[in-house]
Order: sequence, then C-alpha cells, then structure tokens
Amino acid sequence: MKTKIYEKLKTRFFKKYKNLLLVLISFGLFSCSSDNNTTPPIEEAVFFRAADMSYLPLIESEGTVYKRNNVAENAITTLKNAGCNAIRIRLWKNPADAHSGFAEVKTFAQRVKQAGLKVWLTVHYSDTWADPGSQTKPLAWQSLNFETLKTSVTEYTNEIMTEINPDIIQIGNETNDGMLWPEGKLSTNESQYLQLVTAATTAVRSKSSTTKIMLHYAGISGSDWYFSKVATMDYDYIGLSYYPIWHGKSLTDLQNKINTLGQLYNKKVIVAETAYPFTHGWNDYTNNIIGLDSQIISTYPASNDGQKQFLSAIKNTVKQSTHGIGFCYWGSEWIAFRGPTSPNGSPWENQALWDFTNNALPVMDVFNEQ
Repeated sequence: MKTKIYEKLKTRFFKKYKNLLLVLISFGLFSCSSDNNTTPPIEEAVFFRAADMSYLPLIESEGTVYKRNNVAENAITTLKNAGCNAIRIRLWKNPADAHSGFAEVKTFAQRVKQAGLKVWLTVHYSDTWADPGSQTKPLAWQSLNFETLKTSVTEYTNEIMTEINPDIIQIGNETNDGMLWPEGKLSTNESQYLQLVTAATTAVRSKSSTTKIMLHYAGISGSDWYFSKVATMDYDYIGLSYYPIWHGKSLTDLQNKINTLGQLYNKKVIVAETAYPFTHGWNDYTNNIIGLDSQIISTYPASNDGQKQFLSAIKNTVKQSTHGIGFCYWGSEWIAFRGPTSPNGSPWENQALWDFTNNALPVMDVFNEQ
C-alpha cells in the first residue's frame, strides 16, 4: 500500500491532490496509532483492589460454602461484584499435598481469568511458605550447583509464563533477605541473589510484554536497604506488606514510605498484603494471630465497622500517595472451614472477609472503585 501511494504521489496530479492525500495519510496513521493503544499500560489503567484467595480451592474441596446476604454464592463472584479486580494466588513448586501446586494454581488462575479478574501470581520458589525467616529451596533443587539452580529458575519461570501467563508475577515472597537459601541469601550472597532474580525476570520478559513484575518486601523498616540492593533489577512494582501487629501502627509512616520508595526508584508501589480483625473472638481451636487490642490500631476497633474503616484507610493512604497503585487483602478466604473444634483449622478466621457464618462482611464495600 505504501508503494502504491508513493507512486501516486509521483504522478503529474500530485499538486492537485496533495492536500487530500495528506489528510488521508494522516488519518490512517492516527487510526493505526489508536488501534495499537486501545489497552493502556496496566499501571495507568488500574488501581488494584485485590484479594489473596490462595486457600479457596482447598477450602471448597472440603465442602465449605461461602455466602452473601445469607445466600450461597461463589466467593470469586462475591468479590467481583463488590469491586475487587484482581486475585492474588501463591504458587509452591512441589507441595506435600498438591494444594498451591502447579496444577491447582493453573486451574484456579483460569477460573479467575474467566471471571474477568486479573491474576496476580506469587511465586515462592519453594515447596512451602517462603517468608523473611525461611526461604527453603524446593526439594528437587536441593543438590543443584548454582549455575544449574539458575537454569532451573529460568525453566520453571518459563513454564509458569507459558502455562499460566499472569497479569502480575511476584518474584519470590517476602524476600527481605533474598530467596532460595543459602545460594540466594541477599545478606551473604548478594551477587547470586541478583543473578537468580535476573534469571526469573529475563524469563518473564521473554514470554510477555504485558505481565508486570513485582519484588516484595514484608514491612516498612528495612525496605530502603532491600530496594537499594535491587535497584538495577528489571521490575515494575514495589510490593510492601503492612500489618499493624508487625509493622507499626502509623499509616502516615506507610504513606511516607510509599512516596519515598516510589520516587527514589521510579516505581509504582502496592500494599501487597494487609488484613485486620472484625472481632477478637475465634471460631475453631486453632490459635489466632490476633486477639488483643494492643495488637491493632486503637482508632479501628476489632469490629465489622472497624475492619471496614481500616481497609478504607489503607485504600485512601495508597491513593493519596504519589506512587501508590493498589492494595491486596491477605487471608481473605481463610475462615474456620474445618469446624469449631478443629485444632488444624485457621489462625486467621477473625481477619477473613467472611464472618463466622461464612457470610460476606461489610468490609467488602471497600473494594468499590470510589
């Protein structure tokens, strides 16, 4: 087409039709430009109002039914109707019982996508919980030398991107001191940790131009040190956990940290984990994480309204910061699903988004777009 237009422009009629042709060409160019940008970059288009629902497949498999207004309803549907726009899912390499393993997570991610929500995948690079105090390599990788370990990270990440293709991928979970210890322990093997992160991020970029990469730090204190160490890494989002019980009771400090990190590293910042109790009571025999007023912010009591006010304050704190782009409620689904006498139930049922009768709580209203 360009050749034909060029030949026409060379004809003796060029002067006569020049203005018309220029208008048509300009229209075509702008039309093409518009078509190529119908989907804005994710950070410009979305304020994430997310919920971590990782235990949902397990809980549903044991017969638990979630409700809204005392009527049974798909938990993902309840969240979507409330205004939630992303579901966070953890992925373990080879977990002992297959829950949070690859097959389950792939199926769950497809379900989330079919519901019209974004998939935020938290890759632990472990067979079990990875957190600031424990970053255990998968059993299958225990005896690998470092170069083979890097190759395994690349191959595993490639498989994740090919089979699941999340909207956000978190490279490790709560990687305050790196991941895949001891090789990837940041405080003792900084270069090797950065090489492992690079192996993962390179794999992501090779498979997708739209998936956003997150690095995740648990808390506020110490986050400056961590993000200074990863300043040269190729990633998009800074993820911070914020729980008053562990990370202080000042939302001003949280907002200041979002502003400081976002500006210093030119990144969007998400409160990747937060939660709050609607009661100090319990609904099974598993000890709960929170049960005292001293563990929470006095302004927000442990009540239905207090939980709602806290999450609303978190949303507003992030929105009013210069670089904030969303929040995620953790343990949303973790109700006392094994009954009131279970010693192996939930330590989080008083912080879930459903009450002790499995009914959606008022805090759901905070997921709206306002």
